[in-house]
Amino acid sequence: MHIQILTIFPELFEPFLTTSLIGRARESGALRVEVEDVRAFTRDKHRSVDDEPYGGGGGMVMNAEPLIAGVRALAARADDGEDRRPRVVLLSPQGRRLDESTVRRLAAEEALVLLCGRYEGVDQRVVDTVVDEEISIGDYVLSGGELPAMVLIEAVSRQIPGVVGLQDSVEHDSFRRGLLDFPHYTRPREVEGHGVPDVLLSGDHARIEAWRRRESLRATLAKRPDLLNEAELDAGDLETLEALARELQRPLPAGLQERR
Repeated sequence: MHIQILTIFPELFEPFLTTSLIGRARESGALRVEVEDVRAFTRDKHRSVDDEPYGGGGGMVMNAEPLIAGVRALAARADDGEDRRPRVVLLSPQGRRLDESTVRRLAAEEALVLLCGRYEGVDQRVVDTVVDEEISIGDYVLSGGELPAMVLIEAVSRQIPGVVGLQDSVEHDSFRRGLLDFPHYTRPREVEGHGVPDVLLSGDHARIEAWRRRESLRATLAKRPDLLNEAELDAGDLETLEALARELQRPLPAGLQERR
């Protein structure tokens, strides 16, 4: 995958892009990431990227012209003569909430352009002319789109073959099938009086998988019951959830009761 980032603070990305999985994925060629400074696409001698909003009010708004020019230049570069127009994403608190389905959809793209807004936002004409979709990482406001862009890259890259060493770990990630992950344990066998569940030491893979599925259902019911309405569940899962609901003294989500 080819990811290009358009930002006024390219220096923020250097540590992120050279560390851990992302750094190794770039070295191996599984992931190609480039960062461009918006100021490279300005035309005035001051390299201005923002101005006061029409209609008054506090704050500054990012100018449309350098952002539009930058996106178009990056899109043309990503094409590489292969007729693959990149999907342009604006990181914005007004966007659709980033979730597992969105991550997997974006991971299927060959190329992405990530546009990082700043200040009070970007001129609406940028959205109207060159942006395909807006994405938010949560219902709160940050100073800019750089951190959300890193979150998106981290999430999307895990879906790309060759980025995560053990693909099985991706298959068991939280939200992969609409459920939270099961608990994990490693050495030593006891920590401050808390041991490892016996089933994980049994070597019985069928029992271990059954335990993990049950604990995944338990975690989801206890922490994020809203996810259960859309999760991939079979008849056995529904029976397990009914038992867990009695054990935890928690009601099943209304939508789940309709599937029983």
